[in-house]
Amino acid sequence: MNTITQLTTADGRPLTLALSTARQKARRRAMLLVAPLFLFIVVTFVVPIGQVLFLSVNNDGFSQTAPKLGAWFLANTDGTVPDEAAYAALAADLDQMRREKTAGAAGTRINDVVPGSRSLFTSSARASRDFKPPYKEALIAKDARWADPRVWHAMRAAANPNSLDYYIIAADRQRAEDGSIQQVPPERRLYIGLFASTFAQSALITFLCLMLAFPIAHLIAHVRQSTANLLLILVLLPFWTSLLVRTSSWIVLLQRQGVVNNVLVALGLVDTDRRLELIYNNVGTIIVMTHVLLPFMILPIYSVMRMINPAYVRAARSLGATSWTAFRRIYVPLTLPGVAAGSLLVFILAVGYYITPALVGGADGQLISNMIQYHLSASNWSLAAALAFILLVGVLVLYWIYDRLVGVENLKLG
Repeated sequence: MNTITQLTTADGRPLTLALSTARQKARRRAMLLVAPLFLFIVVTFVVPIGQVLFLSVNNDGFSQTAPKLGAWFLANTDGTVPDEAAYAALAADLDQMRREKTAGAAGTRINDVVPGSRSLFTSSARASRDFKPPYKEALIAKDARWADPRVWHAMRAAANPNSLDYYIIAADRQRAEDGSIQQVPPERRLYIGLFASTFAQSALITFLCLMLAFPIAHLIAHVRQSTANLLLILVLLPFWTSLLVRTSSWIVLLQRQGVVNNVLVALGLVDTDRRLELIYNNVGTIIVMTHVLLPFMILPIYSVMRMINPAYVRAARSLGATSWTAFRRIYVPLTLPGVAAGSLLVFILAVGYYITPALVGGADGQLISNMIQYHLSASNWSLAAALAFILLVGVLVLYWIYDRLVGVENLKLG
């Protein structure tokens, strides 16, 4: 009877065990090599995004400075109308804010929901030593806004540091006098329109970049190598110059007395007293951002085009297809991975751009990134975080759509 001899290594260990040990060592070695990059991503990407998400739903500017009023809200969770006890707690908290100089922080938190509340808190805190019972009459006599139900609804919500108030504000909503959430008046709607404008302008910039980049990439992919290298250097040349310098140069070109208007006037295409407004508006933002982001569209498309075998088009021509038909039905579909990757990259960069709209956009050409920066400079971290997180979700949705239509595995970035 034949017996199966177990294979062993030179030191007598079973071969299967030795192979398993070797694979485990290889996996550990690979993990150690990837660990620095993983740690870098966690520290510079995951943790900041987590902090943004936390700040967008957590603000203790009021809850930490009004403990007595917070205790009253906790004991009256059924929406009880503020009574004398509530006003007494408010008076005590205002006096504490005066001593600790925290009225501004508390008022800022409520001001995010009910505009004008910061001055209400600071002025009332300064006069808190003069408040005598009955506190309800004293506070309302000091400022009638203390009888406004919206202020009390805002304070009730702010008594809990965890709140969705900033997402409500980012959706152009506000709390009504009865505590319900309703749309703000049309003249005060800001964020939804700015989000729509940002995505619309980014889509237009992406389209313009694609229309300009496709023929350039096609030219680079089909000329001699020496000429292609020269053209690639010209494409990459803007990266050797500061973005701030490039943007400032466009201001010189596009302003009313700039080079572009002077040329148009010299050619008789524009009257001297009717020069074109090409800067400090949406037009300026679109022109400059298209120029800045154009290389990010050219390179992915070129990287795909140079890998397309010319024999495919020649075969189509030999089978009777016209040049246009071969280009449209054979060549263009093969370039779609590069087109999709370039479009995704340009759109994501355009959505988050800040410097260019700030310099050339004026009041009309601002994007949501400029509004986020405005709230950061005003120390309104929570609203800025809510706007940034909504923008991040929009980008992730775009990425998901790209994955469904094209597939991340087909991403070609050059």
